Amino acid sequence: MLLSLVLHTYSMRYVLPAAVMMGTAPTYVLAWGAWRLLSAVLPARFYREVDDRLYTIYQSMVLFFFENYTGVQVIIYGDLPKNKENVIYLSNHQCTVDWIIADMLAIRQNALGHVRYVLKDGLKWLPLYGWYFSQHGGVYVKRSAKFNEKEMREKLRAQMKAETPMYLVIFPEGTRYNPEIPKVIADSQSFAEKEGLAVLKHVLTPRVKATHVAIDTMKDYLDAVYDVTVAYEGTVDHKGQRKLAPSMTEFLCKECPRVHIFIDRIELKDIPEEQMYMRRWLHERFEIKDKLLIEFYDAKDSKRRNKFPGKSVHSKLSLKKTLPSLLFLGGLTASMLLTESGRKLYVKTWIYGTLIGCLWVSIKP
Repeated sequence: MLLSLVLHTYSMRYVLPAAVMMGTAPTYVLAWGAWRLLSAVLPARFYREVDDRLYTIYQSMVLFFFENYTGVQVIIYGDLPKNKENVIYLSNHQCTVDWIIADMLAIRQNALGHVRYVLKDGLKWLPLYGWYFSQHGGVYVKRSAKFNEKEMREKLRAQMKAETPMYLVIFPEGTRYNPEIPKVIADSQSFAEKEGLAVLKHVLTPRVKATHVAIDTMKDYLDAVYDVTVAYEGTVDHKGQRKLAPSMTEFLCKECPRVHIFIDRIELKDIPEEQMYMRRWLHERFEIKDKLLIEFYDAKDSKRRNKFPGKSVHSKLSLKKTLPSLLFLGGLTASMLLTESGRKLYVKTWIYGTLIGCLWVSIKP
């Protein structure tokens, strides 16, 4: 019985981080909402600057748990510039932690507040978060024939007009690579073969629409494109077969010892402008990712497995970058919950914030 209790407690290590991250969301939304109202008559650029600072505070707290709390080793390969840039971030997609990887890189460039996502349309209904991601410059898109190019271009142009710093994260595969759903992988490979494209093993055939619209719309605004390949160590079974990448819960339970991140910085001049040619270019980039991941997972020489080729840096995130945000947001939330009026406001924020957010995203993209 004691052993069962210990094992149950061990498996619940994600509860505290999850409680803090979700528990501080209403506090954050209230602070942001107050600023939004105060800045209604101010230039959009001024609003964005403070919004980015607020976002940095919240995401720094998130990174405290995903890096400092878990103790994960972040191993970076390739070229990650030290300075902030306006970029599009293209990555393979295998789990929800991929969102956090973008934050891990951005904070190392002091650009955490600039992170914005191209997201699946269904995510806009997330309580509080879905609405806020849209307000922070995120772009919700639908797949295939329902993709609204005009809507995406208009939103990106509005961001440029406001001189919004851009760290736009796109997962061109459109859905996660999941070894436990072989039909999705088989369909992706069948489509590539039908289109005369290279068949990929460890990534899905990328979709070009969102990438093309983003690059084409912002080509004179961007500094570069970051082509990012992510591999989570420990995601092969005893037979050497790839298994599902860690969920956020599993990651917070310290089930991923190391995450490997390969960055290739690409100049805009090296990317074709026409969609037809960009599609080929994007597929070639995913061929490179596939080769990196084949080396990582399947190298015949066991010494070459579980790492990417080339030089690497073990990058440790300082507590100075994350702990102050945790103490600040945690302290504000605790102070609110200590009073009856504060608790009522807290609950109302969850309820009415969610309802208003759902109403807002249903009316305005």
